[in-house]
Amino acid sequence: MLTPVALVHLLLLTLRRTAYRLNIFTTNSFPVPTIVVGNVVVGGTGKTPVVIALVNHFQGQGFFVGVASRGYGRESDETLEVEAGMAIALTGDEPALIKSKTGAPVVVAKRRSEAVKQLLLSYAHVDIVICDDGLQHYALNRDIEIAVFDDRGIGNGWLLPAGLLREPWRHRQEREIDFVLHTGQTPRFAGYRCKRELGMYATAANGKQIALSSLRNKRVIALAAVGNPEAFFNMLRDSGVTLTETISLPDHYAFPTGLEGINANVSHVDAVLCTEKDAIKLFANSAPIAENIFSIPLVTAPDAEFYAALDALLAPLTNKKKSQVLSLDGH
Repeated sequence: MLTPVALVHLLLLTLRRTAYRLNIFTTNSFPVPTIVVGNVVVGGTGKTPVVIALVNHFQGQGFFVGVASRGYGRESDETLEVEAGMAIALTGDEPALIKSKTGAPVVVAKRRSEAVKQLLLSYAHVDIVICDDGLQHYALNRDIEIAVFDDRGIGNGWLLPAGLLREPWRHRQEREIDFVLHTGQTPRFAGYRCKRELGMYATAANGKQIALSSLRNKRVIALAAVGNPEAFFNMLRDSGVTLTETISLPDHYAFPTGLEGINANVSHVDAVLCTEKDAIKLFANSAPIAENIFSIPLVTAPDAEFYAALDALLAPLTNKKKSQVLSLDGH
């Protein structure tokens, strides 16, 4: 049974979706295949690593890929392209990470449709746009939707605040979502699998690398400011690293003064391990960073069947764009 708050949430969602379907609210469409990767549940499910994997996949096929994002947690509403060295406060941590891992153009904007518009203005030769998050951003028309889940699945199946769901799942699953991608170990329902594992080496701010295996039987603190810190901690434990302490911080935590004031034991352990999303902020911080702080890459690999199905669905869309370009060129 829905709680009163959840019932109001459902009513507002229904009215909003209906308004877009009836063109009361404007939906922005673009002449380029647009893929949205997102969540229907709150918390981190691994969507940004999936975005990075998809960008690398399409780049490997010769496509020019652009990424649109809202840049959650940033201090500006300005529409801007993410560049190396920009203040994370202006871009957001996830867009900065995507840029550093892929080299693709990444544009952040208050409205993701504005980010796509800017991408196409700056790069007329964009073949594919991938939107990091935005399943609920109905103002952006999309060609393909990918919903990412971890081991929580849809939880108890209830809407916020009684459950995990941002929107009703059954309707989206049956009518609109093109691909369900599971990043966890025990999927709750049908979908494609996405393998996630830690990289073999950890990297410090000064570029020094150490093998993750060398930290077994060492004094190690794990730190994470992501949507699901325990998932990161458990992956470290599964790799054979014994954690003397774990530090969970709010998702998108800004680390205003490095690790000062967070934990006094940092200098008394062999290593502090964090995610790359944390490191993108920590290593860019003006505060001195201890040499024993290392980031661990998360290697994300959707299965081959997923890529084959995605490529098949995308092919007619990219071929259509190519034919439009050729006709404009007069060939």
